[in-house]
Amino acid sequence: MADGAGVEGYGVPGEYLDGYARMLAAAAATGRRLNRDELDSRRVLGERAAEAGLGLRALVGAHLAAAREHWPAARTVSTDSALAAVEQAVDAFAEGYERAQRLAVRQEEAARREFIDDLLHGRSDLGLLAERAERFGLRLSYEHAVAVAQGASGYEEGDAVPREVERALIGRFGDRSILLTTKDGRMVCIAPGDQGEVLAFFAKHAYAAVQGGRVAIGRSQPGPGGVVQSYEEALNALDLAERLELDEPVLHAADLLVYPVLTRDRQAMADLVVHTLGPLRQARGGAQPLIDTLAAFFDAGCVAAEAARRLSLSVRALTYRLERIHKLTGANPADPVHRYTLQTAVIGARLLDWPDQPF
Repeated sequence: MADGAGVEGYGVPGEYLDGYARMLAAAAATGRRLNRDELDSRRVLGERAAEAGLGLRALVGAHLAAAREHWPAARTVSTDSALAAVEQAVDAFAEGYERAQRLAVRQEEAARREFIDDLLHGRSDLGLLAERAERFGLRLSYEHAVAVAQGASGYEEGDAVPREVERALIGRFGDRSILLTTKDGRMVCIAPGDQGEVLAFFAKHAYAAVQGGRVAIGRSQPGPGGVVQSYEEALNALDLAERLELDEPVLHAADLLVYPVLTRDRQAMADLVVHTLGPLRQARGGAQPLIDTLAAFFDAGCVAAEAARRLSLSVRALTYRLERIHKLTGANPADPVHRYTLQTAVIGARLLDWPDQPF
């Protein structure tokens, strides 16, 4: 085989072995090591081979086959020198190959992160975004839904927890056009809108993995802009859960639609809060303890014993607080006619962070 020709059985074009036989013969004849230029030429060829998509196993095999075929026949040749030259050449070639692969991985990661940022913020042209999405397994012409998992600590892509959840997802569902990533320290799962079982599975495993966190699932939305809409719904659900101190570990945005409706007219809600609950500021200790009492009473289904247990109070102490609220506001929490107004005002106070944030 002439120097630079293909190696039979390995499918490696001869250009990736160019000069290899000559430098092997020269090193074996003189006993010298390969010089810097020779090693650099091997690294360059290794990079080109990686960029061409050739497998490293076949490339190493081709080098060994070429070494065997071109092994110097002269008795004066040092076998150790020849083997050392082969080792140096293959090592330099593999170094260049791995360097090109690492660069390709970094470029792919950067492109993926840029795509995710554009996708979740809607900053890119939707048509171009849809084209880019196919590279990452998403078809944005379909409906998609987004689930967001938030824990006590933040997570980055490649951390142990996201990898654990991703392995569970892939093991259960395979590819299925699912994209799992991280954003602002949260885990994000994007799945086709008609595959609710995927997000339910993600929610279950993510909640277990984040240990005491919370997962929110946005509604299924169509088109390239649907992903960002569903993502924002999930984020809003997490924010609502924190403000309202909801206990549910998994939240569905569809179940919380009443809260955005209540706060759509912020001024009207603020007026309701101040008009209904404002008199509670006259109480000893301020309004907050009595607002917390109302919240616990309503969350307990207006069952005094359960509300007292949640507040670590006696039923008598809870009853006294409810009577105090009635006296100050003129609204009786136990009266169905007044209850809706009081409960809506309490929800508004928690959403608007009143009275800590006065209007």
